[in-house]
Amino acid sequence: MGGCAGSPRRLSDSEGEETDLAPRPRLQDSQGAHWKNAVGFWLLGLCNNFSYVVMLSAAHDILSHQRTPGNQSHVDPDPTPTSHNSSSRFDCNPVSTAAVLLADILPTLVIKLLAPLGLHLLPYSPRVLTSGICAAGSFLLVAFSHSVTISLCGVVLASISSGLGEVTFLSLTAFYPRAVISCWSSGTGGAGLLGALSYLGLTQAGLSPQHTVLSMLGIPALLLASYFLLLTSPGPQDPGGEADSDTSARQPLINNEASESKPGSGSPLSLQERWTVFKGLLHYIVPLVLVYFAEYFINQGLFELLFFRNTFLTHAEQYRWYQMLYQAGVFASRSSLRCCRIRHTWVLALLQCLNLAFLLVDVWLSYLPSIYLVFLIIMFEGLLGGAAYVNTFHNIALETSDEHREFAMATACISDTLGISLSGLLALPLHDFLCQLS
Repeated sequence: MGGCAGSPRRLSDSEGEETDLAPRPRLQDSQGAHWKNAVGFWLLGLCNNFSYVVMLSAAHDILSHQRTPGNQSHVDPDPTPTSHNSSSRFDCNPVSTAAVLLADILPTLVIKLLAPLGLHLLPYSPRVLTSGICAAGSFLLVAFSHSVTISLCGVVLASISSGLGEVTFLSLTAFYPRAVISCWSSGTGGAGLLGALSYLGLTQAGLSPQHTVLSMLGIPALLLASYFLLLTSPGPQDPGGEADSDTSARQPLINNEASESKPGSGSPLSLQERWTVFKGLLHYIVPLVLVYFAEYFINQGLFELLFFRNTFLTHAEQYRWYQMLYQAGVFASRSSLRCCRIRHTWVLALLQCLNLAFLLVDVWLSYLPSIYLVFLIIMFEGLLGGAAYVNTFHNIALETSDEHREFAMATACISDTLGISLSGLLALPLHDFLCQLS
């Protein structure tokens, strides 16, 4: 999370020399507020994406869901081949893990499609509260469900929580210094790594998937605490601005009844203005859609089929390791904005599509001799996806005006969700086709 905090505010005096905006005690207060907001947005990113990641990490287990005697819910952490299609060389579940992906992403897609139409103008606090409640409900439903259907309902709740939270918090960054975008992105990457790693580690340690999911109920509480207790209210824009132009452009949002009733300080954008802003975002939206289409086609369409029989890892364990290594790559690249900034994100889209083609051919021909080569490719895939995400939103924040930034951030966040949804729809028939091969 290094480098997330913004720089102290400064003003120029009448002689043109830079002077501190306030005496030292006030400067220390300003620095404290910067760090509180940096940590707050990092935690919001972590908590917002955590349930979404856990559901994808548990996808193989959710679809291997079986009912034990006595009507007790049970998910076998390492299902035996008898629950799969034994006639296929891929050792398939009856249903593709893309089914979990679709349940985990389609509600998010609906939420993000509504965002440009006015959802982003609703009060922030009720949206955050709804997101936290849905996240907690998702863990409870998946943990105590007796069927795949109920488990998928829990996944839908996780999707609602994640989608509503992403629209809300990305819009909220428009009221803070741009440095918080890096913090948010790093936190979402941390959610991927910690979510996948915690699920892998706890199940490997012998904890059942049910108890593993229940142990994560503290995450929604941390989300609410980070928003309501940690974030500071952004103040009005200072006359002299900041050294790096990272100033708040609007009045405080949190703990302010007037601003909660109307998040933006200006009048709502007209339809013509929204369309103009949207067209200007297309050169960032299209590459991000392609990046996420390719990587989630790999993750939920191919991971289950990249099965190596002659290893010490079971099929379920291989799937969990794939998810964890992918998320490790995402975390590293989403935290790299201070070290590496990429303007031409279409290059990342091209490389990700090449990853997809390479692994798709391997699924068909099985020419890779070792699972460790797949591990490396998957980490590279995660690096590309995380870099595309953080650089896209950073570039948008740099290029949009203050009055358009909130709308632009809420609109652009549909990119990853659209790509993921398309990949899930195509991965389902691919799974069925390949698993019917002898």
